[in-house]
Amino acid sequence: MPPILTACAIIYRFTPDQKVECLMTKRALTSSFLPGIYELPGGHVEEGETEIAGLIREIKEELNSDIEVGELFDSFTYLHQEQTVIENIYLATLKSDPATIHLQTDEVDSYRFVGETDLDTIIAANKNPNDPELLILRKFFKQKRTPST
Repeated sequence: MPPILTACAIIYRFTPDQKVECLMTKRALTSSFLPGIYELPGGHVEEGETEIAGLIREIKEELNSDIEVGELFDSFTYLHQEQTVIENIYLATLKSDPATIHLQTDEVDSYRFVGETDLDTIIAANKNPNDPELLILRKFFKQKRTPST
């Protein structure tokens, strides 16, 4: 069976005091997979779709927002129900004001922008310390502490 391909985004912005934040979504509490967990937005790439097109589509569906997709930042694989899943994580920015976000509530319970100091209290509270997504977020914040990096 071929692996499942997913594309997710570190949608980031800089605050007025030049700190970087990224948008995290909280899975719907009714989700069969990891309900109520904060994660990077994105999802499965459909057959015949490019990763970028799939990522743009998923963000549009989940957040009713458009993004500008940048470079591939990192990736990891995991097993879900005996199926290999490849998760590619891209850097991205919102094309519109976050106030216009409208959630697809059957998949996303809420969203928030988090900073590096929020990782331990918001994200890591519900994840294993070695969770690949959490480790990638730590790497991202380390590399993006200022707008010039």
